Amino acid sequence: MWFLGMDVGTGGTRAVIVDAAGKLIAGASSEHAPFRTPHPGWAEQDPEDWWRAAQEAIRGAIAAAPEPKQPIAAIGLTGQMHGAVMLDENGAVLRPSLIWCDTRTQPECDWLHARIGYERLIELTCNPALPNFTLTKLLWVKTHEPEIFAKIRHIMCPKDYVRYRLTGEFAIDVQEASGTLLLDVTHRCWSKEVAEAAGIPESWLPKVYESPEVCARISEKAAGLTGLSAGTLVVAGAGDQGAGAVGMGILQPGSVSATIGTSGVVFAATAAPTKDPKGRLHTFCHAVPGLWHVMGVTQSAGQSFRWLKETFFAGQDYDSLTAAAAKIPAGSEGLEWAPYLLGERTPHLDPLVRAAFAGIASDHTAAHFIRAVLEGVAYSLEDTFTLFAELGIPVKAIRLGGGGARGPLWRKIQAGIYGQAVEILTAEEGGAFGCALMAGVGAGHWANLDEACAQGIEVAQRIEPDPADLAAYKVGYAQWRKLYPALKSLR
Repeated sequence: MWFLGMDVGTGGTRAVIVDAAGKLIAGASSEHAPFRTPHPGWAEQDPEDWWRAAQEAIRGAIAAAPEPKQPIAAIGLTGQMHGAVMLDENGAVLRPSLIWCDTRTQPECDWLHARIGYERLIELTCNPALPNFTLTKLLWVKTHEPEIFAKIRHIMCPKDYVRYRLTGEFAIDVQEASGTLLLDVTHRCWSKEVAEAAGIPESWLPKVYESPEVCARISEKAAGLTGLSAGTLVVAGAGDQGAGAVGMGILQPGSVSATIGTSGVVFAATAAPTKDPKGRLHTFCHAVPGLWHVMGVTQSAGQSFRWLKETFFAGQDYDSLTAAAAKIPAGSEGLEWAPYLLGERTPHLDPLVRAAFAGIASDHTAAHFIRAVLEGVAYSLEDTFTLFAELGIPVKAIRLGGGGARGPLWRKIQAGIYGQAVEILTAEEGGAFGCALMAGVGAGHWANLDEACAQGIEVAQRIEPDPADLAAYKVGYAQWRKLYPALKSLR
């Protein structure tokens, strides 16, 4: 018996297959077309491209699996959160999806806060209105493209659109739904008050499920396109951060992950919904039934390093860049990077602030700039740990994921800046792996996610912070914290 997990990301879709022992046995990926930016701050993708990539990834993973092949008993889906997919009465896509990093909707955020009230919105959804959230994107379409808005009959997030194409069902999980700004996160159901205030008919919203819950089955048509069997169980899954946390074993309070992908996320499981009155952290339902999580987001984490490489070091690989940066002392000898290429979420909630290098001196080399970017991203994630301490959220163990977990230098930098030991997993496949485990729970192979993770996840390495790094980064972080107020004042 095998289980398949699929991650509909920003840059591509990845499918993985996990066996009955919770071990990864095969995987395949298909790239997406780059997202479009017709205007500064806009980001759009074509949902049909996700569906194409999903078919290719599923077929590729099945083909890569060893013989003798076993039946795939269930699948789970994850993907980029917050994107707004709008369908008409026939299930046809009405316009390109406004995806998570689209920041055009600040006026809609301001309108929601005025309409509902900032504190009331946090009370209802555990979160303030941010340009990244799905509801604000729908309101932008309502204002600027009323002819499109009038045709909407179904609202979906990216991975749930792919599920619709696989099964014909309109469904969403509680973790993903938390990022729409339409969910009553405390009670794990749609908020009638928010939907009514925003003018969103509840009939447009898909049915909400817990993440490991079976919500659909593969259709005959999709079976022919993917190589899956018609009738294969499909569980609700989760957004990329919830599924990634499951894939890293971040299930119970005190367990924390720090993941650096395009964006960066610090994620902590909690026993109850922890509401920050200032709205600086996201509070969502966890993919684990009955639990919640808080997370802080750095908009441009891996994106900062990618931007630096492509802009100034074209033709060089990441390993050679980090090897050069490793020769520079902790703190980059005063050079600092504020990673605000796309504005910032945590803790500033500021889509307009922009990135900057500061403290440049004549003796700084290219390697200093590389290390400063790696450190600046980790400092930004440390802002979330600072909020955790302020709100009394426990941090007992930190596991690293994404690109920030793959290189020894960035691991060492994070341990020094967070001031705690960090762990690396044997096989970190993130959200796709987590959703494969959810599929196993939904199929009844494991009793719950704790049992699945206990069998499928293994710690490969534990990195203690270097005492010298701790001292340098304590000073460096205090200095780095002065950058945001300075940059804000320049607007």
